[in-house]
Amino acid sequence: MDGDESVSGDRDLRKTVRFYLLDHRTYLGKAIDITLLLLNLLFVCLFVVETYPLADRFRDLLWTLEVAIAAVFMIEYVLRLYGAQNRVAEFLNGYTMVDLFAILPTLLLVAFPASIFAVNVGFLRILRIVRFLRFYRFTQDAEFFFGTVSDNTLRAMKLLLTILVLLSASAGLFYTAEHGVNPNVDTFGDAFYYTVVTLSTVGFGDIVPMTAAGKWITVASILAAIIVIPRQASKILKEWTSREKVNVTCPECGLEYHDPDASHCKACGHVIYQEHDSRE
Repeated sequence: MDGDESVSGDRDLRKTVRFYLLDHRTYLGKAIDITLLLLNLLFVCLFVVETYPLADRFRDLLWTLEVAIAAVFMIEYVLRLYGAQNRVAEFLNGYTMVDLFAILPTLLLVAFPASIFAVNVGFLRILRIVRFLRFYRFTQDAEFFFGTVSDNTLRAMKLLLTILVLLSASAGLFYTAEHGVNPNVDTFGDAFYYTVVTLSTVGFGDIVPMTAAGKWITVASILAAIIVIPRQASKILKEWTSREKVNVTCPECGLEYHDPDASHCKACGHVIYQEHDSRE
């Protein structure tokens, strides 16, 4: 009997944890969302700030802050696995993998601060930049802690986020490859400038990659921009152009979305049925 109550209590606790990690409406759910959103932004900003000249005491402060945020994200990661209905599926979820991948370098440096292993993984702290991908969690549906947005607005948000992620990740990788070798790449700002100029096809030529890795990162970034951004932009354009269409499917050829006053399919000429108000 006690065993059944224990299992039931554990199930209820997991359900509660899962609810508040996904909730956007209650005060606690909103507070969790806002906190995680701000910590995500701060976690990425720490990497950017650390690429600039700083006094040692400020670097120590930033490192302490980074470890504290990584610890919070680790707790979130464990809670997501604990509260998930299917823990294997949650572990293999792309967002969950990104969560772990982004904080793992920091946790390894804490666990092995003076080992050769820590020195070797130090460069992996650049992977904190993939924490930008964590923001996609907040665009999974149209409901946010501040309300509900339209589908078109959600698509526009995803497009802007994609551009931001692409620019930031490319700049972070380029900085890692070129810093210390390229005299024109001293900070993340230099790398970000180069990335924006390159992906916008302006190409001033004042900064050029000097390493093989930097060249391949540039090629990969350009290809990603060519493939990903137009694809998402086309979805928004398609939604805008079909806003006045009525979602009716032709029974003959299967064409969807017809003009509001159409009585025949414009593709095959088959009669289609649409309900409309004759008073309009």
